[in-house]
Amino acid sequence: MIKSMTGFGKSEFEINNKKITIEIKSLNSKQADINTRIPALYREKEIDMRREITDQLVRGKIDLSIYVENLGETSSAIINEAIVKNYFENLRKLSNDLELPVNESILQIIMRLPDTVKVQYEQLEEEEWEILLANIRKALAQVGQFRLQEGTALEKDLLANIDAIQSLLKAIEPFEQQRIETIKNRLNDSLDSLRLNGTVDHDRFEQELIFYLERLDFNEEKVRLVNHCKYFLETMKDGEPNGKKLSFIAQEIGREINTIGSKANESNIQRLVVQMKDALEKVKEQVLNVL
Repeated sequence: MIKSMTGFGKSEFEINNKKITIEIKSLNSKQADINTRIPALYREKEIDMRREITDQLVRGKIDLSIYVENLGETSSAIINEAIVKNYFENLRKLSNDLELPVNESILQIIMRLPDTVKVQYEQLEEEEWEILLANIRKALAQVGQFRLQEGTALEKDLLANIDAIQSLLKAIEPFEQQRIETIKNRLNDSLDSLRLNGTVDHDRFEQELIFYLERLDFNEEKVRLVNHCKYFLETMKDGEPNGKKLSFIAQEIGREINTIGSKANESNIQRLVVQMKDALEKVKEQVLNVL
């Protein structure tokens, strides 16, 4: 079963006069690369959130965002009255000493000074954390479902391109015998052009020719390529995350295709090899997004 690393999930709930929105986005990455944007209230639980994400999504470039909207009339920021009164007394005394008038503008000056506003930090209640965690899991489940849908489309493309490679490999067969005859004729023509006046040892020439053709034989590469393609298709059916494994197999497929191309010495075969490489590049691009 193929799963994509691309996914998105969202969950919303209300608690303690707050509306909380959770968004999780996932893209492809070699490892679990988790970025979080969460309010200070939930920072103490960040490690637990990361562990939950890694357990569910395994790997990918994952962004977790938690937005909090205050639905009540209360605010966590309050005026520090003691500090404001102290500033006011000091400024009023200074104004009297300088014989300057004291009016409402002095309050504007005071409110710009340090520590006139303080923030009361909330304590995260266990009940709120349990509800938050449940909604994170809900969003993660949506990401997982999204990944499955994307994986279905990826699987179709991968199957089509692997099938194309196998079909192109079979299309090489009609040109193999013709390739051998072409090489033999080319070598004989080259030998004749040397005009060695019958001094050629034809038995030795046949031996060297056989040795040369053996070096150009790519039957072993064809067998390995067939096996690699078969293994690729079997791995796609695994229930476990298999993106990295498929990437390794694709590299082996590429190695056999390249060797066949280097040994081809025949234009029709080389043309088919180019088409096989094109299909393989599509496989490699798609595998990058497989979980």
